Amino acid sequence: MTALIHIVDDEETVRRSLKWLLESVDLKVQEYSDASAFLSGADVHHLGCVLLDIRMPGMSGLSLQTELAKRAPELPVIFMTGHGDVSMAVRAMKAGAFDFFEKPYNDQLLLDTVYRAIEKHRLYLLEQAEVLTVEQRRESLTPREEQVLSLLLLGEPSKRIASALNISSRTVDVHRYHIMSKMQVDSLAELIRVCLEAQSH
Repeated sequence: MTALIHIVDDEETVRRSLKWLLESVDLKVQEYSDASAFLSGADVHHLGCVLLDIRMPGMSGLSLQTELAKRAPELPVIFMTGHGDVSMAVRAMKAGAFDFFEKPYNDQLLLDTVYRAIEKHRLYLLEQAEVLTVEQRRESLTPREEQVLSLLLLGEPSKRIASALNISSRTVDVHRYHIMSKMQVDSLAELIRVCLEAQSH
């Protein structure tokens, strides 16, 4: 998936220089002149990050950050601030911003930070895809297989599961084989790990 960098700044010269910098390293860029244009036009669930001016007419960068936290909390936000905005930048960091830069910024440092933000977002999206896959596989289990799996996740051995469900240990083992096959895992330990990880997200 190609990363998309969103530039939100009311100054066209700033947007243009940032776009030139990012496109010079083959990054895909979308620019917006204010927060409302970004909120109405951006795909916030696509891999990428946001370069956001902290002071803008209308909705400020901080207000946009608050709104974005509701819609796509994992999309990294990198603030760009003018002189004297450090206290606002600290507030932004406390609210979950990825980083902030004072204008004029160092091009290479900014690019390095953008790459780190993209990588963080990429890992998050991969995790979410894995969780979704585990959930979809689990939905393919029969009601009885789901009962057996729930008891396996509680650490119950086959004999106790057989007793609890009033079936034979052999039948439990058959169910376990089918569960592992449907969940596409090679061991009981892996089965427990993927299920617990999916539950924790």
